[in-house]
Amino acid sequence: MKIVIVTPEAPGTTLGNAITAGRWGGILRELGHRVEFTREWVPEIKDESDLLVVLHARRSHQSVVRFRSCYPNRPLIVALTGTDLYGDLPANPEARASLELATRLIALQEAARDQLPENVRAKLVVIYQSAMPPLNPRQPLPEIFEVCVLSHLRDVKDPLRTALAARALPLESCVYVRHAGRALSAEWATKAKEEERVNKRYRWLGDLPHDCAMDLLSGARVLVLSSLMEGGSSAIAEAVTCGIPVICSEIPGNVGMLGRDYPGYFRTQDTGHLAELLRLAETDRDFLQSLRQRVLALQARFTPEAESASWSRLLSSVYNARE
Repeated sequence: MKIVIVTPEAPGTTLGNAITAGRWGGILRELGHRVEFTREWVPEIKDESDLLVVLHARRSHQSVVRFRSCYPNRPLIVALTGTDLYGDLPANPEARASLELATRLIALQEAARDQLPENVRAKLVVIYQSAMPPLNPRQPLPEIFEVCVLSHLRDVKDPLRTALAARALPLESCVYVRHAGRALSAEWATKAKEEERVNKRYRWLGDLPHDCAMDLLSGARVLVLSSLMEGGSSAIAEAVTCGIPVICSEIPGNVGMLGRDYPGYFRTQDTGHLAELLRLAETDRDFLQSLRQRVLALQARFTPEAESASWSRLLSSVYNARE
């Protein structure tokens, strides 16, 4: 079968949707399908498209409309991003129309269901992102309590919240924040460099290759994710597979991955609350161990085998329904 994946972000970049699209393409090829990536579906490639998978209900809306017009009965899967779920769907008619035209919807975490109109919820399939830990994980540095941030620098990620929380810690704290991620504007690059200058507990590493970012994560004591909005964070999946405790903002996208009763949430944009949790993780072994145990219990959810099996079931359901 020929599967075309539409992603507004070019595959091969380190942006989240592009990473997801690339991983899905690899899974679908392993399942025996031919896969092509494009940033927009146009009728000229219609004869090659047995199935269309699009990321982003709003930004890929025209691709959805064109494909459905050419192929009223062929399967069309819309993968919902964080911007779809927590930005566009409540008010954007194109995003909502894409859901209506889809055969199935994909979300990366369970809480996404709550954001969907009642009439399309039955279409939803949750496919958790997978990750693999490094073959040779880095050992934690004994002299510091290393905190890892894996986040591009843009407004929705609230990327300097961890640095600000580290500033609020007492002098005796050994917390040190290492932050990997690309600045998506010159303004954010300037902010990160200035934070480095004034904050001895913070270092911005810029955009790292994936294997280097995973090495950074594997030796950290905790990962902090401070986003204001997430569709389903790959950084959480990566931390879980590495067995690294997670401290993150209490937003639906994170709760949908880790569970409502996970003990490592802080109030969104609350620097003081995050600082409290960092200090607790640094000084209270029982608290840190409780986070670690909860993370370890979730590892099976984020394996490549589980993600591949989810895709296999989805494709079978789509074609069984069609027949």
